[in-house]
Amino acid sequence: MNINFSGVTKLNLPDDNVNINLRPITTASEVFKWDEAIAEDGGLVLYELAFDKEGGDFSKPVFKILSDGGGTQRQATVTHKQLVKIAAAGGINSSSTGKLKWTVIASKSLNLKVSTTVRTIQIQRPAGFAEIPSALYITGTATEAGADIAKAVPMKKVEDGVFEIYTSLKEGTYQLTDKQNTTGRKFYIDGSSVKEGTNNTTVSGASKVYRIRYDFNVAAVLEATEIKEVGLYMSAYNAEIGKLSYVGAGKWQSTSIPVVFYQFSWGRDERYKFVLHTSAGDQYVGSANANNGSPVGQPASYFYIYPVSDNQWDNTYKFNPSADNGNIKASLIFGAQGPYSHEITTL
Repeated sequence: MNINFSGVTKLNLPDDNVNINLRPITTASEVFKWDEAIAEDGGLVLYELAFDKEGGDFSKPVFKILSDGGGTQRQATVTHKQLVKIAAAGGINSSSTGKLKWTVIASKSLNLKVSTTVRTIQIQRPAGFAEIPSALYITGTATEAGADIAKAVPMKKVEDGVFEIYTSLKEGTYQLTDKQNTTGRKFYIDGSSVKEGTNNTTVSGASKVYRIRYDFNVAAVLEATEIKEVGLYMSAYNAEIGKLSYVGAGKWQSTSIPVVFYQFSWGRDERYKFVLHTSAGDQYVGSANANNGSPVGQPASYFYIYPVSDNQWDNTYKFNPSADNGNIKASLIFGAQGPYSHEITTL
């Protein structure tokens, strides 16, 4: 078997010393191209794109990627998300700029040849983490579950790298972790940034309820909004007919609320939604549908909750007909498990 071949002698793209400003939360990518390695028997040669630190010699590359086509093509398409990981492996920290070298390793059977041609790229790495957690929990004396990490409170993953929680925080400290045990990675809050480490975040003052959002793609606190009160809003009255109190685990619940449908000339109106009174202003939540029919016989998705406008009539639900001139109990549920939803119980 003839495994002899000529190595890659020319690198084509990107240009030497090109500057790449990474945008990992997009679909952006970079294409690396090179000339063909020629096998003496005309057979197939496989390629790997290799990266090393600026002073490295590729004896132990910090990262290797098969070329496109499972290693058969003379190019490799590398996403910016992958380049963040490669930059981290090469010692380039978040919010920093640094250089990496790249070349191509060609192979035929057990015969490997590292190209003697090398190029450099300059990477501008944004804030964010090379390895984004797939799950996130909050734990500590300031949290609802206390400092027992096995009981750490889960956060809801709303998109890749973005986590949200409705929860109360009291005086004490807390950490973020990606596991409900001591082996997990730990994170803490520094101003408006999320940082990795075992530091604690301190909470002072009275207990308050918050909606909190963290974006690990850019290592940022997107939101920490206090929710002061929740009201049950009835459209025909253009007013709140009752209040819900926070009971823990992202859930608000009312005591008995009297309900009287509003009498119009065409009939009685039973439309409602909810309003969150927050430190950032009033925020309405309701149905994804602009208009809804009766809840009788509807699937669970009828009761799902979404941010909506403050329009008096739009994105409302309807009370069960049995609620008219009676009393109901309302629950608003922003838990990490499953869709956000609500319940109306006729008493």
